[in-house]
Amino acid sequence: MTTSPLQPFSPPAALLAYLPRGLSASVLVQWALYAVFAFWAVYSLVATYHWLRYSHASWVAFPAIALHLFVSLSIMAYALSGTLVP
Repeated sequence: MTTSPLQPFSPPAALLAYLPRGLSASVLVQWALYAVFAFWAVYSLVATYHWLRYSHASWVAFPAIALHLFVSLSIMAYALSGTLVP
């Protein structure tokens, strides 16, 4: 069994032919990530409200919420930074 180096994924050319002029696949991915971020923000706000409202003063709530926000924002900032896009 021989191994070969990984090749970067590139979508089929026929798929990219349907994109309007001036719109690249990387722009579509970036806007998809923005949509995911918007959904995440609304979901996090609703979850935080319900946890604080109905947790009956749990001491775990604040550190868990802070950890969730820090980790999630770090991942989303990394995803939106485009450091892996050539």
